[in-house]
Amino acid sequence: MENVVVFKQKVCFGQKYMLEKLFPAILCVVTCLCTGCAVNPLTGSDEFMLLPVEQDVEIGKAYAPQVEKHLGGRIDNDTLQEYIEVVGDKIARICHRADIEYHFTALDHKSVNAFALPGGYIFITRGMLEKLQTEAQLASILAHEVVHVVARDTANVISKEIGMTLLFAAAVIPTSPSAGAVMAAQVTRQILGLRYSRKAEREADFGGLTYMVRAGYDPSGMVELMQTLESIGNDRPPEFFSSHPSPENRITYIQRRIEQRYGDASGLRVGREEYERAVLSHLRALTKTRSRLGAGKARRQK
Repeated sequence: MENVVVFKQKVCFGQKYMLEKLFPAILCVVTCLCTGCAVNPLTGSDEFMLLPVEQDVEIGKAYAPQVEKHLGGRIDNDTLQEYIEVVGDKIARICHRADIEYHFTALDHKSVNAFALPGGYIFITRGMLEKLQTEAQLASILAHEVVHVVARDTANVISKEIGMTLLFAAAVIPTSPSAGAVMAAQVTRQILGLRYSRKAEREADFGGLTYMVRAGYDPSGMVELMQTLESIGNDRPPEFFSSHPSPENRITYIQRRIEQRYGDASGLRVGREEYERAVLSHLRALTKTRSRLGAGKARRQK
């Protein structure tokens, strides 16, 4: 009888412990189920959204370190990182959600990619930076990703394709480091594999054009970006297109929008020399250093 009492006490304690651990996740899920729809500030239309807007920053904050780790970490160059931040901040200051803090990070990964997490966490890879030639091109891709944050496109896709898994993972991470780390890594891979709709991409292109022009950049930078991506996609499509579909008429409709709305724009910033000095020169130096270290290591192994 005494053993039965002890057993019941252990069960009750275990149940209480589990409830305490899962309560944040349960509360998060209940809140989300009560949310339902959200208004896209760029289009004014209602969209189904499982995640409340307040959750965006928490989701981004929770998974940004996982994304950095998964894609080689930050490029170890303060000048380059500060330059990316400065260009990104120009866009962030004039966007529809300027109330949140944006983070622009260059990752040391060879893939040609750029993407956004909910809550203002935006990443661009070394492989993508190496393909760009001007500050305007960089501004165009950062503006495009800022639109995804503003329109909550990533949160929208997460709601539809990942849903409760991400909500539970985000809530468990702070309370259960070991289980949360495993779950976070799994969800990170899912996030990186998300694919936007062509409608969302079109809106991000048009919204990105608006943002970059308001920030003082030549809109032709976006056309040049798409032409570059299209040219390198002849052999193997860049990773950017795994999450950002490339309609055949994408360049055409961007050019048409520029002619319709920004045809008389002149004197806007291109920044070819600035980009060369702040980004490309540092990337070349990084490549040379690594080649030299690699050659030295090979000689030592002989």
